[in-house]
Amino acid sequence: MSKQKKGFVLCMVAAAVMLVVSLLLPAAPKGETVQEAMRDAVLHESNRIDLFGKEVNPGLISAMTVSGILLVVAACLRIFVIPRFQYVPGRLQLLLEELVGLFDRMAKSNSPERNGFLGAYIFGAGVYIFTGTIFELFGLQAVTTQGHSIALPAPLSDINAAIALGCLSYLVILSGGVASNGMRGVGRTLKEFSLPISMSFRLFGALLSGLLVTELVYYYTALSYVLPVVVGVLFTLLHALIQSYVLTTLTSLFYGEVSEHSASEGKKSKKQKTPQAQNA
Repeated sequence: MSKQKKGFVLCMVAAAVMLVVSLLLPAAPKGETVQEAMRDAVLHESNRIDLFGKEVNPGLISAMTVSGILLVVAACLRIFVIPRFQYVPGRLQLLLEELVGLFDRMAKSNSPERNGFLGAYIFGAGVYIFTGTIFELFGLQAVTTQGHSIALPAPLSDINAAIALGCLSYLVILSGGVASNGMRGVGRTLKEFSLPISMSFRLFGALLSGLLVTELVYYYTALSYVLPVVVGVLFTLLHALIQSYVLTTLTSLFYGEVSEHSASEGKKSKKQKTPQAQNA
């Protein structure tokens, strides 16, 4: 038997022994029931973190951490990577160009008349949602005010963060309508008064469902082997991709709708151009 096979067999035997021992040993007493654990995952009533003398939700710490990471990465790319772009792109340059081009094409296809700021916004929102959701997989630990250690959740699993992003997207849509059609754009945007609510609760519900399923799987000893890895990674990756795509698509679609010039304005512009064309 080769060394690689022997090492693999030893690892499997060691894992099997550890699994059997962990199942035979008495389980540690749980400080809270599964109902309390899932309730706290939604409301954050007990597991709170001290921030400069104030008790805050763990989601706020996650949001600040993700924002800081993205700002540092963006600064490093702008200073060290972008100035070295070449005519024949390398792997990193190709990845960045394809990522930016993806959101730029989405903005141009959904809002042909006004898409400069839209492309930048949906790029930032999509990257933030994806990075913030993936952030949960790293399991960064924080100490609560009660002295317990908890893993920092995804920022958007907090209802406050989801509402903030939904309302921000709605304001961006409103700005597109005002910039293109003035007060008519305001009227068009206000017709979709339920849009920020639907965006917010879609993000919150999707990310929270994955968090609750993972919490439930971890809580029971019989399910806490191998399965949490599959469930956690699967739910996190799917939610990161799907929610990034859904919010950016909805934002660009509604932005293009409210920023489109009305038919009356198009007729006026045609009438103004007709005499000029006849004189020419």
